[in-house]
Amino acid sequence: MKLIKYAHSCLRIEHDAGVLVVDPGGFSEAETVLDGADAVLVTHEHPDHLDVGAITRRLDERPFVIHGPAALAGILGDAAEALRPVEPGQSFEAAGVPVQTYGGRHAVIHPDIPVVDNIGYLLDGTVYHPGDALFVPDVPVDTLFAPIHAPWSKFSEVVDFIRAVAPRRAFALHDGLLNDNGLAVLDRQYTALSDCEYARLAPGTRLPG
Repeated sequence: MKLIKYAHSCLRIEHDAGVLVVDPGGFSEAETVLDGADAVLVTHEHPDHLDVGAITRRLDERPFVIHGPAALAGILGDAAEALRPVEPGQSFEAAGVPVQTYGGRHAVIHPDIPVVDNIGYLLDGTVYHPGDALFVPDVPVDTLFAPIHAPWSKFSEVVDFIRAVAPRRAFALHDGLLNDNGLAVLDRQYTALSDCEYARLAPGTRLPG
């Protein structure tokens, strides 16, 4: 299984049985990432995690299944026909990859902003993508993609989240709002405090799952 990190919160998993894409959003290279996709996992409805236009165009070229919260049906438009709603606590296969679901709700941005559904995905029992929440799964995680910066996040809480998950390695996720100065500062701090191997991958970086 080959794991490719794209910009912001997007992952692509390639293996002999198919291609799985997670969170092809507006800050990522969604059109490229979706090329040849057999299934898509969407954590939640925000546009930096779900590029509806790219999804719709790719579905017109090649059918694939979308897994995500039921609320996506109201966002996807005509592409909603491809949606298979999922909830926390489920297990299924997507493009041949075993998937377990966790969490349920997006982190609070502000009390005046509605909280949407958010599903975290554990892929092949090893790789965890939490979306926009800091839900700690109740199983061991080898590889964690940690959302390092967001309007809803606090640095100390993200560090504690990484430590609570206790992965062998953690990679930066959700970094699309940062400039080079912020990235340099956070890279140093997360490397020093995460209590595991930590790195931020350039978009397009491939690594073994």
